Amino acid sequence: MADRPDYIMVGRDRDLEGRRNEIWVRRVLLALVVLLPLAAVLNAFGQRPQTSQTAGGGASLTVYAPARLRAGVIYEARFTIDADRRLRQAIVRLDPGWLEGMSINSITPQPVSESSDGEGRPTFTLGRIDAGERFRFFIYFQTNPTNVGRRSQDVDLLDGGDVVAHIDRTVTVFP
Repeated sequence: MADRPDYIMVGRDRDLEGRRNEIWVRRVLLALVVLLPLAAVLNAFGQRPQTSQTAGGGASLTVYAPARLRAGVIYEARFTIDADRRLRQAIVRLDPGWLEGMSINSITPQPVSESSDGEGRPTFTLGRIDAGERFRFFIYFQTNPTNVGRRSQDVDLLDGGDVVAHIDRTVTVFP
């Protein structure tokens, strides 16, 4: 049998004398390495879409988009309007949290016009939607890599200047 090297101390290195707690520190660190991806698989850090829906005076509004995101991810938000009565000039107004730290890649189909109201909220004019019709449009976003935090993403459906439906939403962006 070969001699043990001079720098190996049997009591310390084999029998762990004075180092009994170190094994638990290593086990906890390994567990964290395993639990972090497991939490991501279980959607703790986003991006599984959620449905938010409301019905108002003459129309219902449904938003299908993630409420938890990871920075840098590309995602889609789907807006569906079901008109119970004729909307003369349907407008979807978004909170600034939809654009803060986000990039819009595409809007399909294109609205009649895009602008913002006096408070900096983006508005998308969709035009007339007759009673019984469904109008659906999609906005494709990308979260900027430095975008982290929690923001309001409320959505209003307007008919001209009158609010027809309102959805309270919040998005959380993880690093």
